[in-house]
Amino acid sequence: MLADLRLLPRPFYLLMAGSFINRFGHFVIPFLAIYLRQLGFPPAVTGYTLGAYGAGGFCASILGGYLTDRIGRKPTLLISCFGAAVAMILLAFANSIPSFIAGAFLTGLMTNLYYPASSSLTADLIGKELRVRAFAVQRLVINLATACGLMTAGLVAASSFVWLFIADAATTVILGLIVLFGLKKGIGRKASTNAGWGAALPVIAKDWPFLRSVGASFLVAAVFWQTGSTLGLQVTGESGLDAKAYGFLLGLNGMMIVFFELPLTNWTRRHDPQRLMALGYSLLGGGLALLAFGSGLTMLVLAIVVLTIGEMISSPVASTYVANLAPDEMRGRYMGVNGFSWNIAAGVGPMAGLWLFGSSPELLWAFCGITGLAAAWLILIRAKAAV
Repeated sequence: MLADLRLLPRPFYLLMAGSFINRFGHFVIPFLAIYLRQLGFPPAVTGYTLGAYGAGGFCASILGGYLTDRIGRKPTLLISCFGAAVAMILLAFANSIPSFIAGAFLTGLMTNLYYPASSSLTADLIGKELRVRAFAVQRLVINLATACGLMTAGLVAASSFVWLFIADAATTVILGLIVLFGLKKGIGRKASTNAGWGAALPVIAKDWPFLRSVGASFLVAAVFWQTGSTLGLQVTGESGLDAKAYGFLLGLNGMMIVFFELPLTNWTRRHDPQRLMALGYSLLGGGLALLAFGSGLTMLVLAIVVLTIGEMISSPVASTYVANLAPDEMRGRYMGVNGFSWNIAAGVGPMAGLWLFGSSPELLWAFCGITGLAAAWLILIRAKAAV
């Protein structure tokens, strides 16, 4: 494993260092539902605001994939970093429903422009034989930063939510400076003059393994996004705990990934990717389904542990699978469509989850388990078709 890590190039580690700084401050959205409730807004407003964030991400998937292939990886990263900082400051000083919705949309747009460019650059820099390891390193860095950031955020939120927004903006600016001065101009695959969606869509429309992967990703992402919306309401409402406990649970998810995901790739990279993804998606949904049977701290911790095991099994494999399917000249757009499924789910998942949560929290968590199994079924159908 250490020998593989030494083979990864310096620009990749520079990108990872910047990602750590960025993700350390990327803790606003998970706490946004709690913040809006403290301000006295009804749950519907929280749903609209989180939905606007998802809508921004939806637009980012389309625009980000195009920009990544058209103007290059580095320029797209810079637009994302500095644009997200401005959006976060606007969100920090929002004081009305329209301003929260507009700020959330702009934040979702600018923040999610980053991912098609970052994932495409990682795939550009790393050969196929090391991509599972590289994507696991990427997730390790992101989750280590997220865990540290969320645990810190739980303490900061107790005194001032506004400082969370300001800190997020500051860390995003730092990442932009690292990209600007640390990555050489033109790094990654050269920009293409044939980067429009008109050329890519006919190819994507015929790529059934990819389309089924996108469908499964949407389902499991809708489940996963409950951790950033309804789970916070469960912890601070039905479970009778506080924002510190919520931060701890999200931090536990990140710390498990930090310590266990990279060693786990020694096992996952030797097995069939479709079946690993199906197993992971089933566990991810099943973890939250446990909350239908109890909402105490012990059950919350168990739910996060099971969910995280599923995430660790499926996520690096899924990212690598998509990168390997994508033609080199269309990698940004493939990554954009893959991100599109997560960003659509970021809007649909919380809104549907909040509606179900308002009717019955137990119904929501049971439905999460069913949805995880449906995602696994899609992957297994694809695996059988490939035999």
